[in-house]
Amino acid sequence: MSDDTERSTGTGRLLTGVTWAVLLLGLWLWGRGVTEVPDGLTGPTTGDMAAVGRPAEAGLPPAAAPLGPAVPERIDIPDLGVQAPVVARGLDRDGGVDPPPFDQPGVVGWYRSGTGPGAAGTAVLVGHVDTRTRPAVFYKISALRPGETIRVVRSDDTVAEFTVEDTRVLPRDHFDAQQAYGPREPGRAELRLITCGGAFDRTTGSYTANVVVSAYLTGTTP
Repeated sequence: MSDDTERSTGTGRLLTGVTWAVLLLGLWLWGRGVTEVPDGLTGPTTGDMAAVGRPAEAGLPPAAAPLGPAVPERIDIPDLGVQAPVVARGLDRDGGVDPPPFDQPGVVGWYRSGTGPGAAGTAVLVGHVDTRTRPAVFYKISALRPGETIRVVRSDDTVAEFTVEDTRVLPRDHFDAQQAYGPREPGRAELRLITCGGAFDRTTGSYTANVVVSAYLTGTTP
């Protein structure tokens, strides 16, 4: 049914050394656990999976200079008709990222110890793909194409505008945290949207993969 966790930030920059390695380990564990669905729930579909894997198109805009750190408050994805609140989340007692509650499928989570959207580094927003009865906030993100826009409204009254670079499906087995969360280009402000993908395994009650949308900062609106 769902997937999700969140992340938020305070530093606005990528973690380095041992700290970065620890974070990647936690994200790898999250990448496996984010696909799990509560007992009694089932997962219908995962959106337009045919869109995944389309090659990045030439002529994408240049990256904008990173912003200072700020808390994300809302995400808008015009091409998908998505407008959703963003909430900061921490870690659960097992050390994984604590996702938004399953009864809030329209809420997006942000891990508050990571990078803030718009700041230098890779910010990660996670959302459920569906519920037992209906699509959830990130149901259609697999349909995002290179060049399309994602906007994040921040607590400093700026709107960080990101351009989609590509969309990938990463299998749950041997989850590659560096590929999912590592920076594509040093010094940029990057964004990842993550949700469940692949097939729904009714035996394990989880999806077999994660959909990862990669985008980078290309502009701001006051």
